[in-house]
Amino acid sequence: MAQYEFAVTVRTQYLPEQSDPERTNFVFTYSITIKNTGTVAAQLISRHWVITDANNHIEEVRGLGVVGHQPLLQPGEQFEYTSGTALRTPQGSMVGEYFCVAEDGHQFEAKIPEFVLSLPRTLH
Repeated sequence: MAQYEFAVTVRTQYLPEQSDPERTNFVFTYSITIKNTGTVAAQLISRHWVITDANNHIEEVRGLGVVGHQPLLQPGEQFEYTSGTALRTPQGSMVGEYFCVAEDGHQFEAKIPEFVLSLPRTLH
């Protein structure tokens, strides 16, 4: 029986050199690994993000592919990319999904688990 599944893992980083806290601009990168943990080759077609800052300001982003790619992943293969976002607050979160189509035409969504964007703790 065919299984359709992508596993998504995320690493985040705050970029102080690109941020301007006095102008409420906090820049983060996120590195994502997408692994085809299913049994059928599938292609990532599009993405949908919900980005929320600490003031509960929500921004939704939809688009084709990721960083200009629509990777086709064989079972066991993975694709990694790094992208970024800017928030008006020092903390926020992102959650979303990838819309995927398997070789056999089956359509499915790969959930992107919610992750936190936050300034590293500083000691005074």
